[in-house]
Amino acid sequence: DEYFEKTNAKIIQTREKTVEKLKKLGFKVLNSSANFIFISHKDVYAGDLYKQLKDNGVLVRYFAKDRIDNYLRVTIGTDEEMGIFIEKLEDLL
Repeated sequence: DEYFEKTNAKIIQTREKTVEKLKKLGFKVLNSSANFIFISHKDVYAGDLYKQLKDNGVLVRYFAKDRIDNYLRVTIGTDEEMGIFIEKLEDLL
């Protein structure tokens, strides 16, 4: 139980930090209580951003389906992984 609580708290902390940074970069972030978030940028189509991130070694999920085709699903990783993700986004935007 202690391990679960500690890990859960860390994921929440990392998710909230990442959400703040994404919003500053102009992303819309849907509310999440999970270990992932859905994001959409006002100026860059999600499918294009997915390809650019993938070309730069960052893997996120993209679904070419109605209603979510302009969103990326981003799994919350470690602080280091999320830092790399944000850096790559800053470079691409």
